[in-house]
Amino acid sequence: MSRLRKASPLPTGRVIPLPASALPTLRRPLAGEPDSAVSRVGAQIRALRTAMTMSGLGLAQASGVSRSMLSRIERGLVSPSVDTLERIARGLGVPVARFFADQAERMDFSLVRRGQGMPVDRLGAVAGYHYELLGHLLSGQMFVEPYLVRLDTDAPAYANFQHPGLKFIHLLNGRVKYRYGPRVMDLEEGDSLLFDASALHGVEAIEARPVAYLSIVFTLRP
Repeated sequence: MSRLRKASPLPTGRVIPLPASALPTLRRPLAGEPDSAVSRVGAQIRALRTAMTMSGLGLAQASGVSRSMLSRIERGLVSPSVDTLERIARGLGVPVARFFADQAERMDFSLVRRGQGMPVDRLGAVAGYHYELLGHLLSGQMFVEPYLVRLDTDAPAYANFQHPGLKFIHLLNGRVKYRYGPRVMDLEEGDSLLFDASALHGVEAIEARPVAYLSIVFTLRP
């Protein structure tokens, strides 16, 4: 069995026992069936909340996430957005990385086996763009989010992304024209691009499908 292990990068004087269950091979869940990776994150959130003797209502009020949504996340019935995870983390007073941790063996790395990334709905995501979170890591003030991004065969080109931080793109499949500010570059399989994400950027045109790329976002957190 494979395990998704993620360490808390912050020191703590309090030991919080959390469940450490094995991750089965990720598959698309049936209707109404919890997703294994999503269920694991939900279980970590519930365990943290319980260890802190916080009620579901208390966490909902502290995080600004509705009680019903929080309940669905804890039961693994919905894949939360990164923004929602960050709000829950603030409500618990822990880094987001704790939700991906196997607390039985804390390490400063994140291992995700093939097919076991967590599907997420990113803020500002475009229809037809599917994001799979491949881990989280926080070092000092630097927060790293690696994503595997896949485009549907009918997904549109979109070059209006803009957000803080740095971004690294590595094209795995397909051929695209990629815009960064006023420049448009041809990217083929194996090409990489590193840039300041505060400028407008994104796929300007799709020339060969299917398209898949690795996207790593680096941001500073206060």
